[in-house]
Amino acid sequence: MGRYDFRPLRVHITASQLLASERIKNVPPWHQVIGTVPPAQTLVRSQPLQHQEKPRRPKTRKPSKLFQPQRIVYEEDTLRKEFYRDHPWELARPRVVLENDGRDSERKDWSLVSQPDRPVDGESVVQRQMFLLHGKPETGQMPDPNMTPARAYDQARKEFYEMRLQQDIERRVAKEEAMATGAYFGKTTLQIGMELEDKIFEEWKAWAARQAIQMEQRQAAMYTGGNNETAAVPESSDPELEAAIGELDASTSAQGQVASGGAAFTP
Repeated sequence: MGRYDFRPLRVHITASQLLASERIKNVPPWHQVIGTVPPAQTLVRSQPLQHQEKPRRPKTRKPSKLFQPQRIVYEEDTLRKEFYRDHPWELARPRVVLENDGRDSERKDWSLVSQPDRPVDGESVVQRQMFLLHGKPETGQMPDPNMTPARAYDQARKEFYEMRLQQDIERRVAKEEAMATGAYFGKTTLQIGMELEDKIFEEWKAWAARQAIQMEQRQAAMYTGGNNETAAVPESSDPELEAAIGELDASTSAQGQVASGGAAFTP
């Protein structure tokens, strides 16, 4: 057999021979299909990348990380990291994962950042930048030899901003047309956020006013001297008690109470 195993490529031939010799009684369900439409890709597993041997110093112990797998690094990962680092809110946009299988560059024409069958997002910028850097040789579209990653990123980002601005204008015009025909739209996200912020601010103002009054009361109590407790005169609704208090006030002058009764004193 050698190093490569080609037996999976002869699955249909082997199954036909087994059926002819009647070693298999029932025809497999896939026999006719695989004979009519053979697989487009080879069934043999490709050889994995060989581990790179790191030079080691003589007379040292065996390295413990000798059999670690190789790191899988793609150029697109670096471009995605740069874009989403500059535009973190693009990750908050809703996205359908099924619309992207990782092979868009093979079926799409990324000479433009916008595609008719998919929305413009960060992946569009990445694929557009890859097209500017490497082109598409199978279609005769060659890259600019003076193109650098920074220039490609700036050009793809500029086209992305223009598409976003065009989409915002289209949404604004559609909303104005709908409102002109009697449509009603609820509060926007910005209005809801401002109302919540105003509500919290008003609650904070009331709390701050109470705190200020309490601080003034504590400062006033510090200079009264001694006890902070103050005697409160109970209010009474008894008319007799109020009349007695009124007579006592009338019989009391500014210098004090006037003496009445008692024996006459002659010096």
